Amino acid sequence: MLPRLVPITDMKRQPGKILGELRQDRELMVITEHGKAAGVLMDVASYETLARRAMILEGLSEGERDLAGGRVHAWDEIKADLASWRL
Repeated sequence: MLPRLVPITDMKRQPGKILGELRQDRELMVITEHGKAAGVLMDVASYETLARRAMILEGLSEGERDLAGGRVHAWDEIKADLASWRL
């Protein structure tokens, strides 16, 4: 589904209405200025989901870089470290 296009003038004239629709529909909105995309608006829940996914992907990417660089630890070593953290 294509994102909804919202002219900046609509945002200026009816911000409450636009935000209400955004919260209800939870669909991405592209704010346009002079007919061209100028920004993106999304509800907070969708943003938080997107941010969590980005963090997970970054963690996986970091793990792949560590593996490629030989920065790894044996499972027994990790288990021992974790056991020392227990109360």
